[in-house]
Amino acid sequence: MSRGYGRGATSLVALGAILTFSPPPAPAQAVGPQAQDSLYTRQHYTKSDYMIPMRDGVKLFTIVYTPKDTSQKYPILMNRTPYGIPPYGPDAYRRLLGPSPEFDRDGYIVVYQDARGKFRSEGVFQVQQPYQPVKRGPQDTDESSDTYDTIEWLLKSIPNNNGRVGQWGISYPGWETVMGMIAAHPALKASSPQASPSDMFIGDDFHHNGAFRFMYVFNWLSGNARVRSGQTEERVKPFDYGTPDAYRFYLDIGTVGRVNELYFHDQVPTWNEFMQHPNYDSYWTDQNLLNSLDGIKHPILNVAGWFDQEDFYGPMSIYYTIEKKNPTNQNTLAVGPWRHGGWSSMTGDSLGLISFGSPTSLHFQREVQFPFFQYYLKDKGSYKPAEAVVFETGTNVWKTYDHWPPTAATQQTLYLNAGGKLSFTPPTDTGQVYDSYVNDPAKPVPFTQEQRPTQGYLWMVEDQRFAATRPDVLVYQTDPLTDNLTIAGPIIASMNLATSGTDADWIVKLIDVFPGNYPDPRLGDYQMLVGAEVFRAKYRNSYAKPEPMVPNKATKIEWDLRDKYHTFLKGHRMMVQVQSSWFPVIDRNPGKFMDIYHAKPEDFQKTTQRVYRSKGLPSGVRVNVMPRPTS
Repeated sequence: MSRGYGRGATSLVALGAILTFSPPPAPAQAVGPQAQDSLYTRQHYTKSDYMIPMRDGVKLFTIVYTPKDTSQKYPILMNRTPYGIPPYGPDAYRRLLGPSPEFDRDGYIVVYQDARGKFRSEGVFQVQQPYQPVKRGPQDTDESSDTYDTIEWLLKSIPNNNGRVGQWGISYPGWETVMGMIAAHPALKASSPQASPSDMFIGDDFHHNGAFRFMYVFNWLSGNARVRSGQTEERVKPFDYGTPDAYRFYLDIGTVGRVNELYFHDQVPTWNEFMQHPNYDSYWTDQNLLNSLDGIKHPILNVAGWFDQEDFYGPMSIYYTIEKKNPTNQNTLAVGPWRHGGWSSMTGDSLGLISFGSPTSLHFQREVQFPFFQYYLKDKGSYKPAEAVVFETGTNVWKTYDHWPPTAATQQTLYLNAGGKLSFTPPTDTGQVYDSYVNDPAKPVPFTQEQRPTQGYLWMVEDQRFAATRPDVLVYQTDPLTDNLTIAGPIIASMNLATSGTDADWIVKLIDVFPGNYPDPRLGDYQMLVGAEVFRAKYRNSYAKPEPMVPNKATKIEWDLRDKYHTFLKGHRMMVQVQSSWFPVIDRNPGKFMDIYHAKPEDFQKTTQRVYRSKGLPSGVRVNVMPRPTS
């Protein structure tokens, strides 16, 4: 999901098909007005359009699909979005109404709504408008109140409803779902936020640990953040990069601060706003929805993908926060081997060359999502909610747990050792022993081998051999494993580091190295990316008040590579790679303590990076290791 529009801007156009904060990938059954594609919904549902008034008088455009069979009452299933709700027009029907075909066949009143200020809705759109806990009058509105007012109107105005409402959405519509959970309408009985962002500075679309996600932000804002006037269904043309080589395109820009001058020309005001807020100030903290997740009383199905290229921090942090603030709530976590939104769109059993052995999205749709809503909205089925429904990659099996991470997992550290060795045995070398490399901002480490102008998603499981051969990437690996080893839960990089400059980025990757004689020759010695994360060193003590590094001084920094549930199979190796650039998914760090958004070309300098690996200054990766199953 993304942010993208300036505060105080008039209503803005959303593109609708670029990357993540753009709508997630459409379901395989997708949307289509064709008579053949929508034959079932045309035969069994009536479509109606409404302008639903909010408490401040603004009217939101809403499409309601109601079952033609009026012999029974149906629950309402709602999706609110800023991405448009096509097809518009009374005679054009969606092929798929609910999250999956099962809902359409069983019968639901399905509601789609253009968010305030988007497409046919009135009002002014503000991306991720903060929740207002105190509302002094009808003019104080937010997405929570808009959801509440919509539900109230639907219950009174749509016949044959059973008085229960469910809400779901992926990415930004997932964030809308979370907003609906806050100060929820009493009739809201089940919510499924899916890949919702929670904090755009810490871990979602626009920054990761303070590091700017250059490629994604440029692409999303260039297509989505232009001011529009009036109500419109227009979609902006994708930006023309003029080349499929994103690495070259972004390197030629030079510095982040030149983007407006070269391309945006003050037509994308949000980009300029971002440039004015380089640190974690109120511009970012006001939108952190984790602060508002108190009093969640109805059941929640929180959904994430292990290989989500945009919003994995969001759903995991939302799950953990609800657990902490609402310990008695029925809060379920479902995570599968998916890219962003893949549980609704991946019909196959693989991601790139990595196979998961079964159509995991269908399993989720039929065995988790559909039973969840059936049980809480219709009293149907024998749904027994688990705390966590998670897919174990490597062995390719679904598991359920009554706690996440599993309580049986024990924390262990993979230590970096001499000679590029990686081991659970701590180093024995004394003194300030380290490995080093030169980081050159003029030649940053690419994040992918793909030649495409936009980010894509296959890089989340991509073969990392292209990086392992570079002199500015340190590589450590275990001996071949003598037994399966399963990790479950957070992965923490705990590193003692130094730079010759006063700031640096650090990227740590955890990798599964396949054996050379793997049956599929395409995967022989394949270095599958399992998890990775960046940290901008100046934020090591505070995201709000950055501090320079002391040149060449060993400094301990820890950061979260996020949760994984993966088995490294017998005969495979575990690998850790360490580097200081990840371009252009992350902007380049000049190696100087400064406001990087206003860096000049001459500010970028080569720096020598040290990674310590001694007894007194160890570096490694902490993982939660599951006990080996007894035979």
